[in-house]
Amino acid sequence: MIATRFQRAAIAIVGAAVLPLALTACSSDDNKDSKDSATAAAPKESATTADDSAGMNDDKPFGTACASVPETGAGSFDGMSKDPVATAASNNPDLSTLVTAVKKAGLVDTLNNAKDITVFAPTNEAFAKVPKADLDKLLADKDALTKVLTYHVVGEKLAPKALDSGTFPTLEKSTLATKGSGESYTVNDSAKVVCGNVPTANATVYIIDTVLMPKM
Repeated sequence: MIATRFQRAAIAIVGAAVLPLALTACSSDDNKDSKDSATAAAPKESATTADDSAGMNDDKPFGTACASVPETGAGSFDGMSKDPVATAASNNPDLSTLVTAVKKAGLVDTLNNAKDITVFAPTNEAFAKVPKADLDKLLADKDALTKVLTYHVVGEKLAPKALDSGTFPTLEKSTLATKGSGESYTVNDSAKVVCGNVPTANATVYIIDTVLMPKM
């Protein structure tokens, strides 16, 4: 009898000691399972990298002046993408002075038939910055006009990223330089790109706010 009582007491003591440990283990397992479930349920963060952000404008037009481009019709981005560059420019009201100059220089066919070129296209406001007497003189001189206009054309298609820091040969036979990043670019430290990466059937167009002048 005495032995049985001692055995029962011993069992009770061992049980009392083991129970908290078992409860702690269960609690730990429950917490672990809870954390694992929470981890599995948590949405994964986007893997967007700096390179992805830098390339975001590589496939679409960008810039403040792009808002003025019509949403539909021949002068829209979609419409311009279907026409060669001189024809596409003629459908954009902001490029009417450039189109007039191209016609006077006899460059319509040259630009329309060229393959994979980049055109830095001055807006009407860009031409308005040129003193009227100087602009009239330029428009009346076909050789000088051709030199100026072909200076705005690079013989390859340039993606926006290429403009970060680049020097490119032009059809005029000299070079122009670009720099910038994201959606902010300048050409020759003077002209700002106001609507860039505009597609046409044979060219990429960067609309700029200043006429570029080669060495005459």
